Amino acid sequence: MATGLLALGVYVPDKVLSNKDLESFMDTSDEWITTRTGIRERRISAPSEYVSDLALKAARNLVERHGEEALAGVDQVIIATNTPDAFFPNTAALVADQLGLKGAAGYDLLAGCPGWLYALAQASGQVEAGIARKVLVIGSEVLTKIVDWRDRSTAVLFGDGAGAAVVGPVSEGYGFRSFVLGSDGSGGKTLHMAALASSLPDGTRMGPAIYMHGREVFKFAVRVMDTATVEAIEKAGMHPDEISIFVPHQANERIIDAARERLGLDWERVVMNLDRYGNTSTASIPIALAEALDAGKVHEGDNLLFVSFGAGLTWAATVLTWGGA
Repeated sequence: MATGLLALGVYVPDKVLSNKDLESFMDTSDEWITTRTGIRERRISAPSEYVSDLALKAARNLVERHGEEALAGVDQVIIATNTPDAFFPNTAALVADQLGLKGAAGYDLLAGCPGWLYALAQASGQVEAGIARKVLVIGSEVLTKIVDWRDRSTAVLFGDGAGAAVVGPVSEGYGFRSFVLGSDGSGGKTLHMAALASSLPDGTRMGPAIYMHGREVFKFAVRVMDTATVEAIEKAGMHPDEISIFVPHQANERIIDAARERLGLDWERVVMNLDRYGNTSTASIPIALAEALDAGKVHEGDNLLFVSFGAGLTWAATVLTWGGA
């Protein structure tokens, strides 16, 4: 059975925080941020707005785009996030209840920024195995609630948002063609935040806000954006020339450019919106994909390449042939 994306929806908060705004309370500048990351502004969730709120709004946007029938038959909800409302109850169960998906299985998935791609892989496998009929997969983040606004090396990078998709059966020749998933826990010391433990197994101390060793994460990201994309294309039985649209994790323009050059893709085939949203982690690829669809850049039969990297350290890539629903 072939599986793919049947519907897509997104939500980003209304409040915009620009680089110029950051200059007013942080030792940084628009030029410093833009030249190093490509980010110019990001969206900030309201004080009373959390992951379940953003996820629900993304799911409702999906219904607005595709109709109520888009959720018909959904019997499982997976929410990929790094900022869940609570340890328990899980956020997915809360969202399923608010959407009226009574009895649907629900769980949260923590895999760093590649979490949405990890969740797509799980959803695809479960539909193929007959465990689920259709799965609602949501990437939702309120990362601005866990940054240290005194730390210009991390606070300037992140934004809030959510993207939702329904995974289900599609016609043969369409849908997911390959998945690549990986992790390296030895790199956890370069990107982390505490939950219950005060330190990692190697003794690295953790605090209550995001910590990142920027140089090491940059080197890791450039490497895995290369190896994971090439592996995903090869597993799909394709050549880079057959990729119509490249939708990378929206973390850093220089990292995206390096991956683009390695694949031999021109900028016309690359989707990038990090200048307006920053790094929204698990939500970044679905938000970028929705914008590409709205702009008419994605067509039936196009081969799409997704790739992401993040805390864990983790990485993921997938090739998807669009259409067939």
